[in-house]
Amino acid sequence: MPIIMRLDRVMAERKITSTELARRVGTSTVNLSNIKNGHIRGMRFSTLEALCQVLNCKPGDLIDYLTPEEASAQRQIGEIRERNYE
Repeated sequence: MPIIMRLDRVMAERKITSTELARRVGTSTVNLSNIKNGHIRGMRFSTLEALCQVLNCKPGDLIDYLTPEEASAQRQIGEIRERNYE
């Protein structure tokens, strides 16, 4: 999917743990982990707003769109990594 979450990157830049962020946003660590890993089909604007408030960022800092070419390159990199682990 060409929409990817960059929450982990922003969290690292802000030096905030998942536990602390979940507490401050008012969500569970499991839900936050699902958001970080892109295992979601949607997100409430209130959750996105809370993340942006706590992390002092904009939605575009958390969510990125890959062009078809970028998505294809990402898939190829993933396939190469999988082969290297076999």
